[in-house]
Amino acid sequence: KQWYQRRVAITAGISIFNKTIEEYKEELKTDDVVQNHLKTLYDNLLEQNLVRIIEPYSRVQIAHVAETISLPFDIVEKKLSQIILDKKFSGILDQRSGVLIVYDGSESDQTYTHALDTINHMGKVVDALFKKAQKLS
Repeated sequence: KQWYQRRVAITAGISIFNKTIEEYKEELKTDDVVQNHLKTLYDNLLEQNLVRIIEPYSRVQIAHVAETISLPFDIVEKKLSQIILDKKFSGILDQRSGVLIVYDGSESDQTYTHALDTINHMGKVVDALFKKAQKLS
């Protein structure tokens, strides 16, 4: 029952937003600044709602997420891909099977961070050697 109430609230939020935009289309679409803010607001609303929908799952079909949020499959798939690429959510999209596989946030790869630290330390070593070489000459 709680899941159903959550689904209704999520779907209602986006539906109300879209209906309001449609109702005041003339007033809102004529101003470029307002239009950009509305696009950003919609993207944020969609992102937050998608994260709320997928967070209880370790694997979920994209079609189920699209049905839950009452949006076309391709829009949901594109936004989920963007969320993953922006590292706002850990997971992968298996497009062959149409499934989102969710990872725990704790499983982060530290290789890049360690490589940057190593390069930084190597830079300091090179600088120290350069100073010693200057003293010798």
